[in-house]
Amino acid sequence: MSVETESLGDLDPDDPRTPSQQIANKLRAAILTGQLKSGDKLPSQPDLAARYGVARETVKAALRMLQSERLVITRQGSGSYVRAQTERPVGLRPHIEAAFESPHVAIDFAGFSGETLHNTLIEVLDKVRAGRLTPESLKIRIMMCDTSAPMALPRRVGTETAEPAIKKRADRITRRAVDGIIDAVNELVDLGLLKSGSAEVRVHELTPAFKLYVLNGEEAFYGLYPVVKHSIRLEGQSTEIFDLLGKDTTLFHFSAHDDSETSNAPQFVKEAKAWFDALWGTISREYEL
Repeated sequence: MSVETESLGDLDPDDPRTPSQQIANKLRAAILTGQLKSGDKLPSQPDLAARYGVARETVKAALRMLQSERLVITRQGSGSYVRAQTERPVGLRPHIEAAFESPHVAIDFAGFSGETLHNTLIEVLDKVRAGRLTPESLKIRIMMCDTSAPMALPRRVGTETAEPAIKKRADRITRRAVDGIIDAVNELVDLGLLKSGSAEVRVHELTPAFKLYVLNGEEAFYGLYPVVKHSIRLEGQSTEIFDLLGKDTTLFHFSAHDDSETSNAPQFVKEAKAWFDALWGTISREYEL
C-alpha cells in the first residue's frame, strides 16, 4: 500500500527549515506513527514534487535524509519503500509483492521446506491472476534439505537422527509447499498471464541453520531457524521432537541500494547471491517431483 500525499500535510512557509527537511519530517512522522508501515511504498517523486510545489531534486534530498537514517530504501525503477528493520515472516509479503512490480521477477529461496514461501507467494500470485500485478516473467529457485537423506533435524527427543516417520512427515510438508508453487506458476503461464515462468527446485544434504530469500538480486532477507522442543502427532501418538520452526524465524532485511556509509547491506546481498549460486551449482541436485 502507499499513503496519499494529501494526508502528509502542507509545508509551512514560516518554518526556518528547508523544504527538503520539512518533507523528510512529514514522511518520517508517517513512518514512525505507523501511517506508513514496513514494506509500504512512498508516494512517487513526481507526486511529492507536485504536492508541495517543489523541484524533484528537493524531494530527492528529502529521501536521501530518510535513507541515511535507514528508514527507507529505493528500488530502481520501482520507487521508495519503508525499510523492514527486524520483522516476522508476515512482513515479507509486501516486499515480495513490491518485487512483482518489476517486469522480470526473480526469487531465490534457501531453507528447510519452503512452507512460508508458499503461503506468502500464493497470495501474491493471486494478484497476478487478477491482473493487479503484471510482470512479464517470473523465475523462482528453491533450494532445500533432502528429506530422503540422513537428517539431524527435526528428530525425536533422545535420538541422534530423524527416523523414517519424521522424514516422511517432513517430505509431506515440503512437497505440499513446492508442488503448490510450481502448479501456480505453471497455471499463470498457461493462462498467458506470464510470458515466461519457471519454478526450479533442488535439494542438498546440509541441515539448514537459516533461511534466505533473495528478491530480484537486490534485496535479501535472512533469519536463523529457532530449534525448539515440542510435541507433534506421529503415527497416531503424541511425540516430542526437536524441530525447526520456520514460521517463528525473525528476518533481517538487506538492500543492495543501501548507500549509507556504515551499512554492510550491499555486500551482504552480493555475498548471499554468490553463496546461493555456488550451492545451487555444486552440491545440490534436482528434486524428484
